[in-house]
Amino acid sequence: MNKLLVITAVIAFLALGAESFRVPRQAEEERGTISTVVDTLKSYYDQSVDTASGYVETIKGYKLNEKAKNLYDDTVRAVSTYAGISYDQLYHMLYPQES
Repeated sequence: MNKLLVITAVIAFLALGAESFRVPRQAEEERGTISTVVDTLKSYYDQSVDTASGYVETIKGYKLNEKAKNLYDDTVRAVSTYAGISYDQLYHMLYPQES
């Protein structure tokens, strides 16, 4: 119980002492180099997100999803046909008919 009381007292002392180490905020007019760099990076990020969103909207306008689906369906149909033909050829090579 004494250990718990000591630990609580130390944590309270450290919490109260930490308030004295707070750094005062800078005024809005006093912008440092770091804040300028951060603002610049944020603006670059926002511009890149806007550009990417514009590209996505443009691609959606081209209806590529529908074209890709049609291409996939045509490819599956052609591959299925040729797979069936190949299967028939292989079957007749392995099990020839005796006529």
